[in-house]
Amino acid sequence: MIAQRVDALVLAPADSKALAPVCKKARDAGIAVVNIDNKLDAATLASVGIRVPFVGPDNRKGARLAGKCLAAKLREGDEVAIIEGKPNAFNAEQRKLGLQDAMNEAKAKVVSSQTANWMPDQAERVVAGIITQHPNLKAVLCANDNMALGAVAALRSAGKGDQVLVIGYDNISAVQELMKEGRILCTIDQHADRIAVYGIEYALELLDGRAAPADKETPVDLVTAESLK
Repeated sequence: MIAQRVDALVLAPADSKALAPVCKKARDAGIAVVNIDNKLDAATLASVGIRVPFVGPDNRKGARLAGKCLAAKLREGDEVAIIEGKPNAFNAEQRKLGLQDAMNEAKAKVVSSQTANWMPDQAERVVAGIITQHPNLKAVLCANDNMALGAVAALRSAGKGDQVLVIGYDNISAVQELMKEGRILCTIDQHADRIAVYGIEYALELLDGRAAPADKETPVDLVTAESLK
Protein backbone atom coordinates (compact mmCIF):
# COMPACT_ATOMS: atom_id res chain seq x y z
CA MET A 1 0.00 0.00 0.00
CA ILE A 2 2.91 2.34 0.69
CA ALA A 3 4.31 1.49 -2.75
CA GLN A 4 0.89 2.22 -4.25
CA ARG A 5 1.03 5.66 -2.64
CA VAL A 6 -2.29 5.47 -0.82
CA ASP A 7 -3.29 8.65 1.04
CA ALA A 8 -4.15 7.03 4.37
CA LEU A 9 -3.83 3.77 6.27
CA VAL A 10 -6.28 2.69 8.99
CA LEU A 11 -4.75 -0.13 11.02
CA ALA A 12 -6.25 -2.57 13.54
CA PRO A 13 -3.15 -4.43 14.77
CA ALA A 14 -3.23 -7.89 16.32
CA ASP A 15 0.15 -7.11 17.92
CA SER A 16 0.63 -3.71 19.56
CA LYS A 17 4.37 -3.53 18.76
CA ALA A 18 5.09 -5.31 15.48
CA LEU A 19 3.65 -2.71 13.11
CA ALA A 20 5.53 0.32 14.48
CA PRO A 21 8.37 0.18 11.90
CA VAL A 22 5.90 -0.07 9.01
CA CYS A 23 3.92 2.87 10.40
CA LYS A 24 7.17 4.83 10.40
CA LYS A 25 7.73 3.98 6.71
CA ALA A 26 4.19 5.09 5.90
CA ARG A 27 4.54 8.37 7.75
CA ASP A 28 7.91 9.04 6.06
CA ALA A 29 6.12 8.51 2.74
CA GLY A 30 3.60 11.22 3.65
CA ILE A 31 0.74 8.82 4.37
CA ALA A 32 -1.74 9.60 7.14
CA VAL A 33 -1.86 6.69 9.62
CA VAL A 34 -4.73 6.04 12.02
CA ASN A 35 -4.75 3.22 14.59
CA ILE A 36 -8.12 1.66 15.50
CA ASP A 37 -9.43 -1.00 17.90
CA ASN A 38 -6.20 -2.27 19.50
CA LYS A 39 -3.79 0.51 20.46
CA LEU A 40 -0.22 0.50 19.22
CA ASP A 41 2.40 0.50 21.99
CA ALA A 42 3.39 4.10 22.76
CA ALA A 43 6.96 3.25 23.79
CA THR A 44 7.55 1.25 20.61
CA LEU A 45 6.19 4.10 18.48
CA ALA A 46 8.42 6.54 20.36
CA SER A 47 11.44 4.31 19.71
CA VAL A 48 10.93 4.73 15.96
CA GLY A 49 10.19 8.43 16.38
CA ILE A 50 6.49 8.73 15.51
CA ARG A 51 3.10 9.15 17.12
CA VAL A 52 -0.02 7.56 15.62
CA PRO A 53 -3.50 8.76 16.65
CA PHE A 54 -5.73 6.09 18.17
CA VAL A 55 -9.45 5.90 17.46
CA GLY A 56 -11.19 3.38 19.64
CA PRO A 57 -12.65 2.47 23.02
CA ASP A 58 -11.15 2.78 26.48
CA ASN A 59 -10.87 -0.95 27.16
CA ARG A 60 -10.01 -0.42 30.80
CA LYS A 61 -13.16 1.64 31.32
CA GLY A 62 -15.28 -0.98 29.55
CA ALA A 63 -13.88 -3.89 31.54
CA ARG A 64 -14.36 -1.96 34.77
CA LEU A 65 -18.03 -1.43 33.84
CA ALA A 66 -18.51 -5.18 33.46
CA GLY A 67 -16.60 -5.83 36.66
CA LYS A 68 -18.73 -3.38 38.61
CA CYS A 69 -21.88 -5.10 37.34
CA LEU A 70 -20.48 -8.37 38.68
CA ALA A 71 -19.33 -6.77 41.94
CA ALA A 72 -22.96 -6.03 42.82
CA LYS A 73 -23.47 -9.81 43.02
CA LEU A 74 -20.38 -10.54 45.14
CA ARG A 75 -19.49 -10.34 48.80
CA GLU A 76 -16.23 -9.09 50.24
CA GLY A 77 -13.59 -11.84 50.05
CA ASP A 78 -15.34 -13.87 47.36
CA GLU A 79 -12.90 -15.78 45.15
CA VAL A 80 -12.81 -14.86 41.45
CA ALA A 81 -10.62 -15.64 38.44
CA ILE A 82 -9.62 -13.49 35.46
CA ILE A 83 -9.18 -15.01 32.00
CA GLU A 84 -6.86 -12.72 30.07
CA GLY A 85 -6.50 -12.04 26.36
CA LYS A 86 -3.43 -12.41 24.17
CA PRO A 87 -0.11 -11.27 25.70
CA ASN A 88 1.44 -8.20 24.04
CA ALA A 89 -1.98 -6.89 23.00
CA PHE A 90 -2.71 -3.49 24.50
CA ASN A 91 -6.46 -4.10 24.68
CA ALA A 92 -5.88 -7.38 26.55
CA GLU A 93 -3.73 -5.64 29.16
CA GLN A 94 -6.22 -2.79 29.55
CA ARG A 95 -9.17 -5.13 30.00
CA LYS A 96 -7.25 -7.08 32.63
CA LEU A 97 -6.51 -3.84 34.50
CA GLY A 98 -10.16 -2.77 34.33
CA LEU A 99 -11.33 -6.10 35.73
CA GLN A 100 -8.74 -5.86 38.50
CA ASP A 101 -9.89 -2.30 39.28
CA ALA A 102 -13.46 -3.47 39.81
CA MET A 103 -12.46 -6.45 41.93
CA ASN A 104 -10.17 -4.32 44.08
CA GLU A 105 -13.04 -1.90 44.68
CA ALA A 106 -15.33 -4.81 45.58
CA LYS A 107 -12.65 -6.31 47.84
CA ALA A 108 -12.99 -9.62 46.02
CA LYS A 109 -10.06 -12.06 46.00
CA VAL A 110 -8.50 -12.75 42.59
CA VAL A 111 -7.21 -16.29 43.09
CA SER A 112 -6.04 -16.80 39.49
CA SER A 113 -5.32 -14.66 36.42
CA GLN A 114 -4.30 -16.60 33.31
CA THR A 115 -4.29 -16.07 29.56
CA ALA A 116 -6.43 -18.07 27.14
CA ASN A 117 -5.28 -16.06 24.09
CA TRP A 118 -8.85 -14.95 23.23
CA MET A 119 -9.75 -18.58 22.37
CA PRO A 120 -12.80 -20.50 23.72
CA ASP A 121 -11.12 -23.93 23.74
CA GLN A 122 -8.15 -22.60 25.70
CA ALA A 123 -10.47 -20.82 28.11
CA GLU A 124 -12.41 -24.03 28.68
CA ARG A 125 -9.21 -25.86 29.66
CA VAL A 126 -7.92 -23.01 31.84
CA VAL A 127 -11.23 -22.60 33.68
CA ALA A 128 -11.54 -26.37 34.19
CA GLY A 129 -8.19 -26.28 35.97
CA ILE A 130 -9.06 -23.22 38.03
CA ILE A 131 -12.33 -24.60 39.37
CA THR A 132 -10.56 -27.81 40.36
CA GLN A 133 -7.95 -25.84 42.31
CA HIS A 134 -10.46 -23.36 43.74
CA PRO A 135 -13.77 -25.13 44.50
CA ASN A 136 -15.17 -22.01 46.20
CA LEU A 137 -14.81 -19.86 43.08
CA LYS A 138 -17.71 -17.40 42.70
CA ALA A 139 -17.00 -15.76 39.32
CA VAL A 140 -14.96 -15.92 36.11
CA LEU A 141 -14.15 -12.58 34.48
CA CYS A 142 -13.29 -13.04 30.82
CA ALA A 143 -11.54 -10.43 28.69
CA ASN A 144 -13.63 -11.34 25.66
CA ASP A 145 -16.85 -13.18 24.87
CA ASN A 146 -15.19 -16.10 23.08
CA MET A 147 -13.39 -16.98 26.29
CA ALA A 148 -16.63 -16.51 28.21
CA LEU A 149 -18.16 -19.22 26.00
CA GLY A 150 -15.29 -21.52 26.97
CA ALA A 151 -15.77 -20.66 30.64
CA VAL A 152 -19.47 -21.50 30.45
CA ALA A 153 -18.65 -24.86 28.83
CA ALA A 154 -16.15 -25.72 31.57
CA LEU A 155 -18.57 -24.79 34.32
CA ARG A 156 -21.37 -26.78 32.72
CA SER A 157 -19.13 -29.86 32.47
CA ALA A 158 -18.20 -29.50 36.13
CA GLY A 159 -21.84 -29.14 37.19
CA LYS A 160 -21.23 -25.57 38.36
CA GLY A 161 -23.10 -23.64 35.70
CA ASP A 162 -25.52 -22.23 38.27
CA GLN A 163 -22.92 -21.60 40.98
CA VAL A 164 -20.27 -19.46 39.26
CA LEU A 165 -20.99 -16.13 37.56
CA VAL A 166 -19.38 -15.33 34.19
CA ILE A 167 -18.84 -12.01 32.45
CA GLY A 168 -17.46 -11.25 28.98
CA TYR A 169 -16.57 -8.40 26.65
CA ASP A 170 -17.58 -7.73 22.98
CA ASN A 171 -21.35 -8.37 22.89
CA ILE A 172 -21.32 -11.17 20.32
CA SER A 173 -24.64 -12.81 19.43
CA ALA A 174 -23.81 -16.16 21.07
CA VAL A 175 -23.26 -14.43 24.41
CA GLN A 176 -26.50 -12.50 24.07
CA GLU A 177 -28.37 -15.82 23.99
CA LEU A 178 -26.49 -17.08 27.05
CA MET A 179 -27.30 -13.87 28.93
CA LYS A 180 -31.00 -14.43 28.21
CA GLU A 181 -30.59 -17.95 29.62
CA GLY A 182 -28.83 -16.61 32.74
CA ARG A 183 -25.52 -18.32 31.89
CA ILE A 184 -23.58 -15.06 31.48
CA LEU A 185 -24.20 -11.99 33.61
CA CYS A 186 -23.05 -9.19 31.30
CA THR A 187 -20.78 -8.12 28.49
CA ILE A 188 -19.52 -4.88 26.96
CA ASP A 189 -20.51 -3.45 23.59
CA GLN A 190 -17.63 -1.43 22.16
CA HIS A 191 -19.55 -0.96 18.89
CA ALA A 192 -17.05 -2.88 16.80
CA ASP A 193 -19.28 -2.41 13.77
CA ARG A 194 -18.57 1.33 13.99
CA ILE A 195 -14.89 1.48 14.98
CA ALA A 196 -13.63 1.10 11.40
CA VAL A 197 -16.08 3.79 10.30
CA TYR A 198 -14.84 6.13 13.04
CA GLY A 199 -11.25 5.47 11.97
CA ILE A 200 -11.91 6.13 8.28
CA GLU A 201 -13.85 9.30 9.06
CA TYR A 202 -10.96 10.51 11.21
CA ALA A 203 -8.43 9.72 8.49
CA LEU A 204 -10.48 11.80 6.05
CA GLU A 205 -10.54 14.66 8.56
CA LEU A 206 -6.74 14.47 8.84
CA LEU A 207 -6.35 14.54 5.07
CA ASP A 208 -8.69 17.51 4.86
CA GLY A 209 -6.80 19.39 7.56
CA ARG A 210 -9.86 19.52 9.81
CA ALA A 211 -8.36 17.55 12.71
CA ALA A 212 -5.12 17.47 14.66
CA PRO A 213 -3.55 14.00 15.06
CA ALA A 214 -4.91 13.33 18.57
CA ASP A 215 -6.56 10.24 20.05
CA LYS A 216 -10.34 9.94 19.77
CA GLU A 217 -12.26 7.83 22.29
CA THR A 218 -15.28 5.85 21.08
CA PRO A 219 -18.15 4.61 23.29
CA VAL A 220 -18.41 1.50 25.46
CA ASP A 221 -21.72 0.31 26.91
CA LEU A 222 -22.71 -2.31 29.47
CA VAL A 223 -25.04 -5.01 28.12
CA THR A 224 -27.15 -7.25 30.38
CA ALA A 225 -30.11 -9.55 29.87
CA GLU A 226 -32.36 -6.71 30.98
CA SER A 227 -30.96 -4.28 28.40
CA LEU A 228 -31.57 -6.85 25.63
CA LYS A 229 -35.32 -6.93 26.30
